[in-house]
Amino acid sequence: MTIWLVAAGVALIPVILGGRIARPLASADWARRNPRAALVLWQAIGLAGGLGAIGIGLVAAAAPLEAVFPHGMHTLVTRFVGGHGLDGLGPVHIAALIWSITVLAWLLAHTVRAAVVSVNSRRRQRLLVDVVADHLPDHDIYILPSSQRVAYCVPGGTGRVVLSQGTVDLLDQEEFEAVLKHERAHVHGRHDLVLLPFVALDHAFGRLPLVRTARQAVAVLIEMIADDHARHAHGELPLARALVRMAEPAAASGSGSFALAEAGVAERLQRLLAPEPRTRWAPAAAYSAASLLLSGPLAILTAPILCLTVWNI
Repeated sequence: MTIWLVAAGVALIPVILGGRIARPLASADWARRNPRAALVLWQAIGLAGGLGAIGIGLVAAAAPLEAVFPHGMHTLVTRFVGGHGLDGLGPVHIAALIWSITVLAWLLAHTVRAAVVSVNSRRRQRLLVDVVADHLPDHDIYILPSSQRVAYCVPGGTGRVVLSQGTVDLLDQEEFEAVLKHERAHVHGRHDLVLLPFVALDHAFGRLPLVRTARQAVAVLIEMIADDHARHAHGELPLARALVRMAEPAAASGSGSFALAEAGVAERLQRLLAPEPRTRWAPAAAYSAASLLLSGPLAILTAPILCLTVWNI
């Protein structure tokens, strides 16, 4: 059983270390150079933390039933389904099982809540945009009759790219095209779904330094990924100029949308104006660390199923 506890415990190391690991990771130079790899690592940290917290309780709960965890979990499920309840478990083991069930229910409840809030928010925004803004079919964008500097998207299956008339008048043609490419990258990449689990984690465990830092860092990384789409198509300077011009807060964007100059403007400008070469080792190390963090919790959750269905143990 010890090896299974260690497997679950490794996944919880980032959560235990909290800000001591979150802040250096959020500000790391390699993360700015490789935002996709950094985003995958943040996703692995969040998923492994949740699964590890659930798995460590399951391992502890099944401890008195068998010497090896998968067989113990199999025995526990078999006894429960067979009407024997929690026979053989002491108060500590029952508490561990309740812990796992509670963490799972808490995470699912906040994920569903965040999804419902996000869907409702996007629906309201799309309705407002359709009523207030003028649709330009040539560019498939919506123009708000406002002099404010606004450029954002409302993501979803029928996403909207929204600019104000003030933005259209402010930007030259190259800047305008770069902004459209940036916002369309959010829509086509479904970045709202990427951010959603971190919003749910923030609601569920917002007091943890790791969770707060993760949500902020992921928001900036998503913007950098969209920046890369724009600069690959139109170069660094048009997008950098647009960011500077659009640095005024986008008041109309609201929850659930992505505004051009909303997150990490200084960091994004730095990587656009002074790009650094990407290193091969950084993505490889990030993906390897992500795999390591997830391997333990996934093994804990899948081993009992494999015992039952594949090996018929």
